Order: sequence, then C-alpha cells, then structure tokens
Amino acid sequence: MEMETVKLSAIVMRWYPDMMPFLKQDELNSVIVLRDGLSILEPADAMDIIHYSICEHQNSAYLQ
Repeated sequence: MEMETVKLSAIVMRWYPDMMPFLKQDELNSVIVLRDGLSILEPADAMDIIHYSICEHQNSAYLQ
C-alpha cells in the first residue's frame, strides 16, 4: 500500500459526518498523510487523527 495524502474533511465525512459542523474550517483543511491509505483506516484510528488535529490547532491559539 502507498502513502496517501487527504484533508481531514475526507476522514470526517467518511466516518463521522455528524462532526462536520463542530470543526473549524482550518481544522477540516488540515492535510493528513496516511501511511497505508484511506481505504484501510479504521474508525478508531480516524477518531485519533481527528482528536490530534483538533489539539494541534488549539496549541497555536492564545488564551486570554
């Protein structure tokens, strides 16, 4: 299997489409590189990727 590059929105739409309204556009546009491709990604792995992406975007936010 080859590496595949997808946007987070593709992962969300495939496994958790009901989460779309709760994610920011910059989170959805995050580029994700999947080592073994989208076709073999499991739902639990998809949730881990979504969670990590949200955390990464919060790291750059400033708390006031």
